[in-house]
Amino acid sequence: MSFNDFNFNTHISNAIQRCGYTAPTPIQKQAIAPILERRDLLGLAQTGTGKTAAFVLPTVQHLMETSGKQVRVLIIAPTRELAEQINEFTKKIIQDTRLRSIAIYGGVSKQAQVAKIRNGVDIVVACPGRLLDILNDKEINLSHVETLILDEADHMFDKGFLPDIRRILRQLPKERQSLVFSATMPGEIRHLAEDILSNPVTVQINHTRSVKSITHQVYSIEQGQKTELLVHLLKLAHIETTLVFTRTKFKAKNLAQKLAQSGFKATSLQGNLSQSKRQQALDGFKDGTFSILVATDIAARGIDVTGISHVINYDMPDTAEAYIHRTGRTGRASCTGEALTFATAEDSRMIRTIEQALDGKMNRQAVDPVVLATRHAEPEARSGERKRMPTGNKSKTSSSSPRPRNRSTASGVFGFSGRSKG
Repeated sequence: MSFNDFNFNTHISNAIQRCGYTAPTPIQKQAIAPILERRDLLGLAQTGTGKTAAFVLPTVQHLMETSGKQVRVLIIAPTRELAEQINEFTKKIIQDTRLRSIAIYGGVSKQAQVAKIRNGVDIVVACPGRLLDILNDKEINLSHVETLILDEADHMFDKGFLPDIRRILRQLPKERQSLVFSATMPGEIRHLAEDILSNPVTVQINHTRSVKSITHQVYSIEQGQKTELLVHLLKLAHIETTLVFTRTKFKAKNLAQKLAQSGFKATSLQGNLSQSKRQQALDGFKDGTFSILVATDIAARGIDVTGISHVINYDMPDTAEAYIHRTGRTGRASCTGEALTFATAEDSRMIRTIEQALDGKMNRQAVDPVVLATRHAEPEARSGERKRMPTGNKSKTSSSSPRPRNRSTASGVFGFSGRSKG
């Protein structure tokens, strides 16, 4: 199947070529046609599957076939980064048209956003809080919205945005097209979808399964040894870009600082940063200024960086779905990636739950306490001499880069050996 099968107009076809797309992804194959038919839709798919293009392309096609002077499309996203990402992609698609798009979120000047709204916009990509603020000021009119899109709806719930979303919904016309996209489907989101969708088409693309191009490894480790293990692995690895997940904003900030002090090009992305600092961190991660980004789950929503070689779960996620979403940041666009997880004794139940979602594909890696204990005495690797991190089922390194193991003392709190699970 190709994008030509959707009969997009010439402008959108050219925009697809500019973006370098060659063939639609599974979510695009199943979602674009019903959206073009103006059907309501519930889309369930993990991150990195092409959801943004799946709803932007047919929505822009509709706008180009009709006319209007008010806000006609409202896209709601849970984070500033995701809102900006969607808006930037939308701008690429509507380039050289009369359509205009704007991103609305907190942390930046509200007056500047209001000024753009007054000048006229067709597509608004917004975070709920700032949008409600502007609505309360009566500076935006949503009574002519023809298409409502909720992206990453599950994290709308995580951030406590559902009451805000319901208040926004009361400002929209009842006759409209509504699209809901989510990586997971907790009960609260299902209830919301049932309330706002009318006879929807449901598209489900293995939203709870990891992509096949990712290898999964778990390291049995004590809580107090996590930072030592992380630094040790990063020094051994040949790394292009690495995303490290922590549970809290405080830990993300401090861990990034420790890594920077150890000589790594590391920064953090977390909620306590100003918008300018968040954008600076994200831009630096994208352009290579930083090779390591330490982030919380919420802050990491909207990170769309190609070529992420490793995702490291410094802290265990709370659910298997969150694990799938985190690790989906690597292994994109037919590339391979590695997901490494640090597990303490308290995480054994979650490991089993994740393995059920992965069909038992996690590889156990032994942690050698001797290596960690002697880490500070080892010479620093010179530029270009970093060794390759063990991948997949490999439990031994080549003779040119020996890695000592002490099986009797490295069995870990789960009793893991270096053998991978078949």
